[in-house]
Amino acid sequence: MADAEHRSLIEPDTRRMVEGVLRLSDKTAGDVMVAAPRMDVLDLAQPFDELLEAVIRTAHSRFPVVEDTRDNIIGILMAKDLIKRQRAPELNLRALLRPAVFVPESKALTELLREFRSNRNHMAIVIDEFGQTAGLVTIEDVLEEIVGEIEDEFDIADGESAVYTLADGSYRVAGDGPITEVNRVFGLNLPEGDFETIGGLVAHELGRVPRRGESVEVGGLRFVVMLARGGAVRWFRVTRWPGVSVSDPAAAAERPQGPPTNA
Repeated sequence: MADAEHRSLIEPDTRRMVEGVLRLSDKTAGDVMVAAPRMDVLDLAQPFDELLEAVIRTAHSRFPVVEDTRDNIIGILMAKDLIKRQRAPELNLRALLRPAVFVPESKALTELLREFRSNRNHMAIVIDEFGQTAGLVTIEDVLEEIVGEIEDEFDIADGESAVYTLADGSYRVAGDGPITEVNRVFGLNLPEGDFETIGGLVAHELGRVPRRGESVEVGGLRFVVMLARGGAVRWFRVTRWPGVSVSDPAAAAERPQGPPTNA
């Protein structure tokens, strides 16, 4: 295939996709799953307002629903089905759940993709050899092994700004955005020596990669994780501390940094 590409018989993207298909047979659900601690789940006992807030905050289209414990997954809730509950409060949330599909960690991705297509499911719960929840895998996770990362409205193209101003006056900042750009936009002097991206600096300050919905204060800015994927933060929602302006880097540097919180 490399020789065919070199002789211009196939395009580079074609070669990469064919290689992805060949590699797919060697990979399992456990290789591409989102690990259980990073799963966004809904609790059957949560009030409707809390469920709706979680759906809006995480921006997923489907969620595992648990009862009593995170390991007790009783079904999958489609975000669009939750709207029915808003229109008809008498509906029982349990009645809106769709059956959850469980697969072992050793499930081959080729078999999993075939099952996703045949049963029209887009998500499966991955269990380990002891029957405990190990994570979840979606059809997008499988397809990305073939075609590469599937970009969405939260991704940015090369050359685009990593900082966007939102309607409420806050900012959307890419996790892989350069610290130099964040410093320029906010008028700060965040350290650039050991880290190139703002996501790396925030993870260093916290001591780990923050989870979706979690927040941390760095340099007079409050970073709330809007989207995380693959163990990395894609987007932060950033607001300034009260009294700290974009053109006031000194005040930002002196502002005490509080402990991480959950938004």
